[in-house]
Amino acid sequence: MSSLSRELVFLILQFLDEEKFKETVHKLEQESGFFFNMKYFEDEVHNGNWDEVEKYLSGFTKVDDNRYSMKIFFEIRKQKYLEALDKHDRPKAVEILVKDLKVFSTFNEELFKEITQLLTLENFRENEQLSKYGDTESARSIMLVELKKLIEANPLFRDKLQFPTLRNSRLRTLINQSLNWQHQLCKNPRPNPDIKTLFVDHSCGPPNGARAPSPVSNPLLGGLPKAGGFPPLGAHGPFQPTASPVPAPLAGWMSSPSSVPHPAVSAGPISLGGPSIPAALKHPRTPPTNPALDYPSAESEHVSKRTRPMGISDEVSLGVNMLPMSFPGQGQTHGHSPAFKAPDDLPKTVARTLTQGSSPMSMDFHPIKQTLLLVGTNVGDIGLWEVGSRERLVQKTFKVWDISKCSMPLQAALVKEPVVSVNRVIWSPDGSLFGVAYSRHIVQLYSYHGGEDMRQHLEIDAHVGGVNDISFSTPNKQLCVITCGDDKTIKVWDAATGVKRHIFEGHEAPVYSVCPHYKENIQFIFSTALDGKIKAWLYDNMGSRVDYDAPGRWCTTMAYSADGTRLFSCGTSKDGESYIVEWNESEGAVKRTYQGFHKRSLGVVQFDTTKNRYLAAGDDFSIKFWDMDNVQLLTAIDGDGGLQASPRIRFNKEGSLLAVSGNENVIKVMANADGLRLLHTVENVSSESSKPVINSLAAAAATSAAAERSANVVSIQGMNGDTTRNMVDVKPVITEESNDKSKIWKLTEVSEPSQCRSLRLPENLRVAKISRLIFTNSGNAILALASNAIHLLWKWQRNERNATGKATASLPPQQWQPASGILMTNDAAENNPEEAVPCFALSKNDSYVMSASGGKISLFNMMTFKTMATFMPPPPAATFLAFHPQDNNIIAIGMDDSTIQIYNVRVDEVKSKLKGHSKRITGLAFSNVLNVLVSSGADAQLCVWNTDGWEKQRSKALPLPQGRPNTAPSDTRVQFHQDQAHFLVVHETQLAIYETTKLECMKQWPVRESSAPITHATFSCDSQLIYASFMDATICVFSSANLRLRCRVNPSAYLPASLSNSNVHPLVIAAHPQEPNMFAVGLSDGGVHIFEPVESEGKWGVAPPAENGSANGAVATPSVGASASDQQPQR
Repeated sequence: MSSLSRELVFLILQFLDEEKFKETVHKLEQESGFFFNMKYFEDEVHNGNWDEVEKYLSGFTKVDDNRYSMKIFFEIRKQKYLEALDKHDRPKAVEILVKDLKVFSTFNEELFKEITQLLTLENFRENEQLSKYGDTESARSIMLVELKKLIEANPLFRDKLQFPTLRNSRLRTLINQSLNWQHQLCKNPRPNPDIKTLFVDHSCGPPNGARAPSPVSNPLLGGLPKAGGFPPLGAHGPFQPTASPVPAPLAGWMSSPSSVPHPAVSAGPISLGGPSIPAALKHPRTPPTNPALDYPSAESEHVSKRTRPMGISDEVSLGVNMLPMSFPGQGQTHGHSPAFKAPDDLPKTVARTLTQGSSPMSMDFHPIKQTLLLVGTNVGDIGLWEVGSRERLVQKTFKVWDISKCSMPLQAALVKEPVVSVNRVIWSPDGSLFGVAYSRHIVQLYSYHGGEDMRQHLEIDAHVGGVNDISFSTPNKQLCVITCGDDKTIKVWDAATGVKRHIFEGHEAPVYSVCPHYKENIQFIFSTALDGKIKAWLYDNMGSRVDYDAPGRWCTTMAYSADGTRLFSCGTSKDGESYIVEWNESEGAVKRTYQGFHKRSLGVVQFDTTKNRYLAAGDDFSIKFWDMDNVQLLTAIDGDGGLQASPRIRFNKEGSLLAVSGNENVIKVMANADGLRLLHTVENVSSESSKPVINSLAAAAATSAAAERSANVVSIQGMNGDTTRNMVDVKPVITEESNDKSKIWKLTEVSEPSQCRSLRLPENLRVAKISRLIFTNSGNAILALASNAIHLLWKWQRNERNATGKATASLPPQQWQPASGILMTNDAAENNPEEAVPCFALSKNDSYVMSASGGKISLFNMMTFKTMATFMPPPPAATFLAFHPQDNNIIAIGMDDSTIQIYNVRVDEVKSKLKGHSKRITGLAFSNVLNVLVSSGADAQLCVWNTDGWEKQRSKALPLPQGRPNTAPSDTRVQFHQDQAHFLVVHETQLAIYETTKLECMKQWPVRESSAPITHATFSCDSQLIYASFMDATICVFSSANLRLRCRVNPSAYLPASLSNSNVHPLVIAAHPQEPNMFAVGLSDGGVHIFEPVESEGKWGVAPPAENGSANGAVATPSVGASASDQQPQR
């Protein structure tokens, strides 16, 4: 199928989805095999529709395609089998065993026998490995986590998990454009054509009235469509006349673009005002701004089955007849004239700078004590600050208060991802409670009694997945907590007892935010979901009252003005387009859209309201303000620099203070004149207090916190029993305690560009991918070998900004070439050059490089790029090169025929040929202390050779994960530790440290089967760290002493958004020869990135604690995908 035909399928899928043809959408997904809908798959698994699950999977893979596919089908059929046993349906279980599970007996007969033996047990939980099997729902949730990882790692699903980024109603837009051109070609075009069919080309009949203006000629575009053409293809009937104004021709669009870049919302109103709110919710009314459009009533079957937007395209191609929706008040001045200077009552002076310790995710000022700031962070920490005195009153790290009361899905989530983020913190209306919503299932409520007195109140296992938002409300004059989450539900809990009062279901995507409110004694909740849907609920469990689309159709939050009379929403689309709009509640339409956002926001924009007059949003490294009555941007403030790309923001109740998140875990508190006086007053009161008392209280609190943590640290180790046979594939976790019990160690996550220093090196010459990478020994240059056999060299120049001339991520180098302009290009393989194994080695004085790319070995002069010599034409071809540490004239050359040749360059002679491997050589390393050469091959063998006589001393097979045959070819690389007695082994499945003389594995860090493989790894120059890159573009930093993960650099920290969903990832990684915290990676798209930690930190994370007293040197095994780390002992 051609690429255009493939794209047409995606357009049809989008159209069917917008039209709510749900079954047809998934049938086309399966039959085409172009897009695997993970959400649909999850729903079917949760519902136990096993036949549909396997049928859907069959469009993408079969059982025996690869090991990932086999594991996927096995897990599904095993779950189906266990559910039949759990229901005591023996005939059904036997049928599943014979029809579905028998196929796996040829691969693991022992496992099949063990599964069969479960039939003999009264309760299969008598089997030790299944003793922790919970109920059906929790078991499915646990299995689904594993299935998702297997699918994401399965190469057959590569590029099929992400739907292309398309403008809304793209197929409709193309049809509109086609009909416009057809209408333009009419001999007698009518101003308002009546288009009744798409089956034949449109043609206007004989003239009957005024003729439309003639098209504008353009030699490149042809005639432009005429003004007065047909209206856009809408969702409420084709081509109905509209009263909207017709845009100007193309030039007019370019000079004055539409001020509404988002699609119009659907017809359903959001009216909750007036005495008859339920009726208003039930009966949508036609917005008066578009009197000609036909809005069916809510009782209409058409609406109930096909709620959808009005179909206005947000594309501007040929600016005619693609009619944007206009709203009353938009682009006009209401009450206040535009101002270009910040009014004095806006908080714009940076009065306090607080360092939280981890990145703030949510903040909220106390409703009464307005200088108390509550903060939640990306590692689950909670901080309470007295902003006036700059004192952090309380700091709490995340922990589960009572693991025994947690559901199995939560326990599984904590095992797989113990690092938990705060999604939202919020005070209750009177400030006596505050709630914390976490990224894993849990909501925690604390009671606050002043000062440092914060007490545990309630812990609720609220949602399966993340809890995305939390709020307080008082229906029936009883304080309740409202939560929403990834499980697509909204829940209402009694704030005193934790009893669940209501659950609202109806969203088809994770619920992103909730906004409770009341009008005329009628309580209701607005909710927004990640598919852009906004719904409204009464506390009656009768379902949603409205269903319409938010501008941006992704992450949207809603808020009322302080007096509760005006409703606003702020949202960001997946494309980074952000919107703040005011809603006309009585009509269910957008009243005005505020202008001034950056064209592409670098994150989800947060907003807040204050004083019933101002709106504020964090965007483009600044805070932007609007007057509520004016759509034009009022002013923007950068807070003296250092703000995040999309800062989190929060006003205090009076609007005199504004908390803003900055880079490097900083919170800036901005103030107006009233706020400065308030802070000054609090500061004076604090300074007059007795300091010894304060210190003693702090000490007591610290002691209490330490005792509390010591008593409540959660240990889930071994809670799922032995998992080696994958019967229930849940990994155990080790709870880590540092020597300082009051401070629990946290993995450092680098997820934003501001959290590290990274630089993509300039590219004068584009190449396909980087195959080899090394810093020069002097540390002032990087040499790369690309897959097309070309070498690239970057040099840093000594200047005022870089006195040493060393490599740095703070300044870009020059891609260097000699004056002659020649390139260092290897002799490439004649057949299948892409299958060649590139390799090179740099001389100790950086004067020349020896290199091969499947052809002859070349020796290049690094100053002139001239080829000094070529030798050893294939076959066999060189696959790895290493200089002898004492003699640069001696080179060890690994070959693709599995031999190692010891070559003397000076005399052009092979001195020895070493045989001990069965597949190509993939790694060589010399120890100048032990006088040995260690080799590794694609056969996963390690060999040690004596360099005096070149005889083999010992060899050992690398232990591979269970189920992986030793014959599976994969590169294995070796590198000596600085002590020259131990060496690092790098394989796609593991990292390991070996002792050389006994060839004994001292430490091992295995990669989970469902996680991304390792692509490369290397020691830092001092051998204290190990840098490792992964297929999912993650980069991990380990402490080499115990092979424990200390820092993870996520793709979002260095890859632009345009590449975030692509398959770009590091292929090679290199460490700087003098700077232990500097490294570089070569990417699969031909780019090279250099990394350093931020200057304030100076290092990559904090060294993890000791290994919990483990006597066998077990190593923790974090998962290295987008998720946080699991910890699993391995040997």
